[in-house]
Amino acid sequence: MKYKKIEKNNYNLHIIKTNRFKTITVKVNFKRKLVKEEITKRNVLVNALFESTAKYPTRRLLEIKTEELYNLGYHGVNYASGKFTVFCFEMSFLNPKYTEKSMYDESFTFLRDLIYEPNVKNGAFVQENYELAYNTMHDYLKTLKEDTNLYSQIRMMEEMDDSLISYRHCGYLEDLDKINSESLYSYYKDIIENDAVDIFVIGDINPNEIEKLIDKYFSFSHNCKLNESHFYNHQTIEKEERFTKEKVDKEQSTLVLGLKIDPLTDFERKYALSIYNYLLGGSTESNLFKVVREENSLCYYITSSCQPLINLCIIKAGINAKDSNKTVDLIKKELKKIVQGDFDITKITNAKETYLNSLVELEDNPDNIISLYNGMEYLDADDIKTRKKKIKEVTKEDIIAIAKKVHLNTIFLLEGSDLDEK
Repeated sequence: MKYKKIEKNNYNLHIIKTNRFKTITVKVNFKRKLVKEEITKRNVLVNALFESTAKYPTRRLLEIKTEELYNLGYHGVNYASGKFTVFCFEMSFLNPKYTEKSMYDESFTFLRDLIYEPNVKNGAFVQENYELAYNTMHDYLKTLKEDTNLYSQIRMMEEMDDSLISYRHCGYLEDLDKINSESLYSYYKDIIENDAVDIFVIGDINPNEIEKLIDKYFSFSHNCKLNESHFYNHQTIEKEERFTKEKVDKEQSTLVLGLKIDPLTDFERKYALSIYNYLLGGSTESNLFKVVREENSLCYYITSSCQPLINLCIIKAGINAKDSNKTVDLIKKELKKIVQGDFDITKITNAKETYLNSLVELEDNPDNIISLYNGMEYLDADDIKTRKKKIKEVTKEDIIAIAKKVHLNTIFLLEGSDLDEK
């Protein structure tokens, strides 16, 4: 696998040459600083752009065209990356060496149409297709509370802080009502003309040929480049915990704990934090799983996740509401035990093995490999060889140092009825 970064005046091209796959995958990222009021617009825009184009004005016509292109796959997503937001266009097509040489041009033409030729009339998205995109987003936001796993985490983060960590990355109903087909098209043009752009291409490819194709089909003459760090550090870390709850028309309750993390060293963020999370609640042999679920039977599930981009640890458990205090007490004890170094050292070894195995699996998927180089570009992540070496250097002392930087801040209970207990 060979990687080449080509720095153009207004964008970066990342080419990953490998013969592991019969497909060629292309991702075009448009990136800008995260703004709360723009989140909903970007999410609706994903729906609008992938619903139709000027050349293929219905979803069915788009699908027919992809069938003609040997089942070309296409996908769009908008996601948060710390202090930034990224709008991604993606396509994957069979390498033309297995089909026809013309498929290079036809496939890149299709992607160009998705990006540059939206279904627009008189300075606005065509109303029928805009309404489809709008209604998809409206229905999703209307039923958000039904997804108790996601909703409980959103609510915890809103209670925790009023900074960017509290933003609902799924969007807001009140912001949706402020959008129309004209304003959405105006915002689309702003993204295309001004966002920072990175293009990633992976496959058994000729880098020079790919560069010529990109130059032929894409133009980024006005786009900027952004070098600011994606990582967010908390302005304040409160010493006192806050507790809130909200009723939900479900039997099971969801308990979510938010823990702010002090600024981390580069090594802690990239490696030690992952091992700490595995030990705490990120695996079935974790301390929380063993103590809270297996030994005390206080939850249906319990897990932890760490988000180094925003220096946050989240612990989530499915419980009966009556057991919330006991569950919180046990979680606090397990957090304290790690600070004191009271944990099985063999779990660190197991965590490292799991990490190394994930790196092996990473190389089996083109999307994952692009994510690797995406992380190297945006987050200063290390390459696979370096990761394999560095993860082995994590010690028990590193885990204790991380644990001392983790502070319980917010406890949120999405309280169900516990009907199964009555």
